[in-house]
Amino acid sequence: MRIEYSKKAVKYINTLDRSTKQRIKAAIEGLTETPPKGDIKPLQGFKDGKKRLRVGKYRIIYNYLPDGEIEILYIYNVDSRGDIYKNI
Repeated sequence: MRIEYSKKAVKYINTLDRSTKQRIKAAIEGLTETPPKGDIKPLQGFKDGKKRLRVGKYRIIYNYLPDGEIEILYIYNVDSRGDIYKNI
């Protein structure tokens, strides 16, 4: 499985301190396992299968996209709990 990030997600992750980056990275790597690890819920109102992963006060919006035989884990956004749902 390949992991791809949106520009918005990369920009936000780069603003975080080292320990928080490590927590976020470990949580994202947990999504590549079968079954995915973490506090995961589907987002309501989206028919394309977007989900959210909770990592403390942070939320990661992601989706699995097929690309031939390889599945892509696409990270749309990473942000704090209060701000993430305003920018979807």
